[in-house]
Amino acid sequence: MPHPHRTAVQMLKYSPLRPTLALVLGSGFQCAIDQIDIEAAVSYARLPGFPPARMPGHTGKLVWGYLGGVPVLALCGRAHYYEGYSLESITFPVRVLAEFGIRSLLLTNAAGGIHPKLQPGDFMLIKDHINFMGINPLRGAAIPGKTRFVDLTQTYDSRLRHALQRAARRARILLHSGVYLAAAGPSYETPTEIRAFARLGADAVGMSTVPEAIVARQCGLAVAALSCITNRAAGLSGRQLSHTDVLAQAERVSKKAGRLLICFAQEYAKIQ
Repeated sequence: MPHPHRTAVQMLKYSPLRPTLALVLGSGFQCAIDQIDIEAAVSYARLPGFPPARMPGHTGKLVWGYLGGVPVLALCGRAHYYEGYSLESITFPVRVLAEFGIRSLLLTNAAGGIHPKLQPGDFMLIKDHINFMGINPLRGAAIPGKTRFVDLTQTYDSRLRHALQRAARRARILLHSGVYLAAAGPSYETPTEIRAFARLGADAVGMSTVPEAIVARQCGLAVAALSCITNRAAGLSGRQLSHTDVLAQAERVSKKAGRLLICFAQEYAKIQ
């Protein structure tokens, strides 16, 4: 694994744009790329240490541009733990963003709704998380200058959360707030697991985001996170779950997701 600084230095040659806001566009949010006035783009394959994004709906490229007139750096897709990557590899791009000069990071994902209020097509602002992946990305050798014992009391930055809420009001989109539980995957959960997760306080469940949030906090980044609810979790709808249905639902709300992210970028610019 190369040093993140090396990759960040290489990124400097692709564009003179130096955003302070980065977005990780997960399933349900790839449409936002169509809303960005692109200045430059590069495949992950050309960035040392970046794992390929192989899942459908993840294009695997880094984009510099303007979203709603605001400079941003967008990671179009991510690698997942269930694909066989280590958490060190999955979170490497976050470390590169910090070295590049990013100060704020918006993580996005597709998730299954557990709370009755969360229905397919809804959006949920993540106010806190439960790490049920069985592993922590800070495990292993200590990184010089960075503590392993990161305080996660306020993982998700209040100023960014409020900016997302204002953005949702401007875009006329109902934005729920809840707790996201990350499971390892790739199989979906059992109905009994979902009932257990609900008792633990989880409102939605997915297979990403939490490792990135933890590493981002270790690197000193302000973090916000947003879920697109693409399905009801196992046992709650009477339907079998499939990744094809998840992607189809994400496509149906893609325009709303794009509007929400544009308004968020503009609200972010106001608080800098």
